[in-house]
Amino acid sequence: MATATAAVGLAATPAAAAPAPAAPAARQTAQPGQACTAADLGKRQPVIKSTEVAPVITHFKGWYVTEGTTGSQTISTSTQTTISVSVGLNGNVQGSFAVETLGTVGATLGLNVQVNYTSTSSVSNSITWNFSQPGYYGLYKGTKKVTGTYGSLNCNRVQQGDGSYALKWVQGPDGGSYTTYTTLEEGAVRCEDKVPANSIMAKAQSLLDCGSTTATAQRAAGPVPSAKAAAARHTVGSAAKSAKSTPATAPTTRAALACGTDAYKIAVPGQPLSWGAPLLASDGVRLRPSTIFSAHLDNWRLCNVTEHDGVLEASLWNWGNGGCATIAAQNAANEGAALTTAPCAEDDLQRFYLYRDVPGSGKIGLQNKYTGYMIGHDRYADGEFLRQYSSGRPDGTGTYDLVKV
Repeated sequence: MATATAAVGLAATPAAAAPAPAAPAARQTAQPGQACTAADLGKRQPVIKSTEVAPVITHFKGWYVTEGTTGSQTISTSTQTTISVSVGLNGNVQGSFAVETLGTVGATLGLNVQVNYTSTSSVSNSITWNFSQPGYYGLYKGTKKVTGTYGSLNCNRVQQGDGSYALKWVQGPDGGSYTTYTTLEEGAVRCEDKVPANSIMAKAQSLLDCGSTTATAQRAAGPVPSAKAAAARHTVGSAAKSAKSTPATAPTTRAALACGTDAYKIAVPGQPLSWGAPLLASDGVRLRPSTIFSAHLDNWRLCNVTEHDGVLEASLWNWGNGGCATIAAQNAANEGAALTTAPCAEDDLQRFYLYRDVPGSGKIGLQNKYTGYMIGHDRYADGEFLRQYSSGRPDGTGTYDLVKV
């Protein structure tokens, strides 16, 4: 809680609240068209598509100070706007990709923005201010709301002018929106103060009904009923949601799939373990050794395949249990959610982007279409779950071999 003095004829200097958490040290940021390696096939990095910055008043109170009531006063303000930090469909901030996205936003704009989930509704609404002169004041807390859209950079094969292929970072098909805000300021402002245009202070001044009889009337010391301030009260919401809706529960009947005749193992490069589908619906896809007893649970077909800008999109149908690889709807926003199988349906949770190495290599990276997360595993071990990770695995364990059987 800050204490300051409001000078006559001058805008009050905002008292900064506690600084926003600093973004963690970012990994080396890729640029579109830069070279990548096969170890990057299972990774992604954020790219900022658009940004918008606008001053917002989060707490406000109109206040009269009369002769004999100057000095330090503590005033309780009313909440005007609630801003919550969010990235994509999570409704908050989960996983390394979300944090990196907000860190990239801050670096792009040169602003210190919040990079962890937080909300202005948790901020104390009281302001202590030292009034040196009588007058009509607006006490406020405010911030700059930062919104926009993002996408991701993924490593994929790119055909060059001479017909050869190379691995490069390309903009992936996934994306979403984000909301964050800068460090909170608090202050006091009067109608006659000269303030910078499009500033937080100017936004607060606009709530004072300057020029109206309300602003000039002789009043007793205390709160001011302001029609404009009341009309400005609104709530953005505790979490900004992605435009995507929660997918419906998959039907029990299998959707018609156009599957290729070739079957594949999705294997760890140079190792005997590969993806094995579960026999029990409650289990997940795990790393398993391929044996004569695998019963085709380690065999997958690519179905309903499409290609856009060199990126394949497909459903992964398992020969052994007849299900399609998916992330369960209730776990869609969770970092580390296990990959499983379910009855095949027209559902983006069952669709995957395949990022491929140059021709002659079967190495791939896989990304869930709905969540945008990359598929990988925590450690190389028999029975280890395949999981989704927002940025992929940093050690390259999200790169697999697509081996025809």
